[in-house]
Amino acid sequence: MTGPDPPVAGGAPPRRPFAFTLGLLRPGRVRRILSAALGAPRPGLPRAGDRVLVWGRSPHAARGEAIARARGAALVRVEDAFLRSLLPGRAGAPPWGLILDSRGVHFDAAAPSDLEHLLATHPLDDAPLLARAREGIARIRALDLSKYNLHDPALAAPAPGYVLVLDQTRGDASIAHGRAGAATFAAMIAAARDEHPGARIIIRSHPETALGLRPGHFGPPDAGGRVSILAAPLSPWRLLEGAVAVYAATSLMGFEAILAGHRPVVFGAPFYAGWGLSDDRLGPLPRRGRRLTRAQIFAAAMILLPRWFDPCRDRLCPLEDALDQIEAEVMAFRADRAGHVALGMRAWKRPHLRRFFGRHRPLVFARGEAAAAARAAAGGRGLIVWAGRESPGLAAAAAARGLPLLRIEDGFLRSRGLGAVLVPPLSLVADDLGIYYDPSRESRLERLVATPLTEAARRRADGLAARLVALGITKYNLGGPLPPLPAGRRILVPGQVEDDASIRLGAGEVATNRDLLARVRALNPGAVILYKPHPDVEAGLRPGAVAAGDLARLADAVLAGVDAAAAIMAADEVWTITSGLGFEALLRGRPVTCLGAPFYAGWGLTRDLGRVPARRQARPGLAGLVHAVLVAYPRYVDPATGLPCPPEVALERLAAGPAPVRGPAARLLARAQGGLARHARLWR
Repeated sequence: MTGPDPPVAGGAPPRRPFAFTLGLLRPGRVRRILSAALGAPRPGLPRAGDRVLVWGRSPHAARGEAIARARGAALVRVEDAFLRSLLPGRAGAPPWGLILDSRGVHFDAAAPSDLEHLLATHPLDDAPLLARAREGIARIRALDLSKYNLHDPALAAPAPGYVLVLDQTRGDASIAHGRAGAATFAAMIAAARDEHPGARIIIRSHPETALGLRPGHFGPPDAGGRVSILAAPLSPWRLLEGAVAVYAATSLMGFEAILAGHRPVVFGAPFYAGWGLSDDRLGPLPRRGRRLTRAQIFAAAMILLPRWFDPCRDRLCPLEDALDQIEAEVMAFRADRAGHVALGMRAWKRPHLRRFFGRHRPLVFARGEAAAAARAAAGGRGLIVWAGRESPGLAAAAAARGLPLLRIEDGFLRSRGLGAVLVPPLSLVADDLGIYYDPSRESRLERLVATPLTEAARRRADGLAARLVALGITKYNLGGPLPPLPAGRRILVPGQVEDDASIRLGAGEVATNRDLLARVRALNPGAVILYKPHPDVEAGLRPGAVAAGDLARLADAVLAGVDAAAAIMAADEVWTITSGLGFEALLRGRPVTCLGAPFYAGWGLTRDLGRVPARRQARPGLAGLVHAVLVAYPRYVDPATGLPCPPEVALERLAAGPAPVRGPAARLLARAQGGLARHARLWR
């Protein structure tokens, strides 16, 4: 990072930050970032050597500038980072990061800025830094991220072969300070026509113009029909892919054009002009003569300069961590922007479902399938249903009406406590194809497992798995220490809920806990068999108990109330029907034998004695499975902030947070559920 140094830890008096506009002083994301970077900004009169913070070159900056001059304070200009937010700031969206500039401001070509100084003087030749830059470019493109992220990647771009002209909002400071003006936009259109005779010309409206927040520079297209204005929320990256040329004044999308492989024609002096990556119609720019690569300009503008912020952990972070958080927020927005109608959800689940699926448009609940489909069709929403409650004809009925259908289930890092006693989940999965525990049809998880990983994604999966194992995290995070165990070759046999959908759909001829133990004993007569009952069964909430006599004959030790991670680590191998503990055992390097067809079987990582789907031909390795199961497939909500979050944050919450204390009403309901254990459908 560059820009102002953090506050002095000792010795010289700290350089206190002052601000004189409400936007920098009021509580919120901007103030949190400034506080983390420099200390909390305050009103008042600075001393010599203190800092005065102003917002860019805005009209409101004049007061702070005058006070800084009069008091001998250093001036720091604050601006949004180049990946800003989901929605424009004028729509109320907080930024993901800020640029703090002690020299000037990046869009003002009249004076040096910290970014220009970096681009002109930093070696930008460090191999790890440039590798991070190349990975960052690839990830931003793969995630389809831009400064604002209202666009819909599913919308088709126009047929390729057009010239793309980038509009901007009238009065934007980057235009005037970037040596451009209203006439510049007319000159761009004229040049595009002259230099590409006969080609279609598409003017891309600025997102704020498309939202009606600020006017742009272009009106209706000309009568000749060659020029059209595009206000639809199309992906900037898809537009750039189909363009034969890109024309910009000072638009940030010109920078994205460079990252996409274009050499944009630039009519102003934005920060990315003058470095050999653009066709600069203003000619050579003072102070800028160095030739840079795409990776170098990205490294300076996106890695070294900004102060990225992690809102869940409330701290500054590197670009990679910021992208983890941005990915979680953007993916949730894209999935939920049209809204959903939830079908057949129990009352206790509704508040949690609203947190996951109702952030951008209220989640609607309906009782019957016909009513749900009618409400979804009328409101342009999709349908969501708890996977185990989907009727046989629901998918066909939804498809007939053109309604998206998502099947919901708990994720694999769920909670500290059981869903059967109403502990809310930190993660859920949403599947548009099937559901992970049903091997009879393809699921979205299967496609994700079969998708090749980038090297960066592989490292992330490896790191997540290592952290999970080190912290001892499992799905429910319950149980105590191990009792003394017999010596010998130990096989852990996890019990399951016998009416669970994963057993009904994924088991073969062995479908009960008693039969599982009998099969393991028959095939391993000399082994020490450790049986761990399922927590729901132990609590008396679900069926699956094994008779005491059978346990005494078939198991050498019963690990009742024992932590799942400790049980796995005490075993030499794990045998299961479809238990999720098999996946957790793979993470911990234990061999796993499957008698059924769980989601992790059939990928070359397990010994499969049951029938697994022939379509599971990919060999993703453990990292590929981990990335699909823990990163790409679920969605997580941070219980501390209510924000969508990456799995790394959920992991930290599970490691740090105690099991929640349930209220009296929840405890009474849990007891009632215990009395109706064989009728779990009443609450699940």
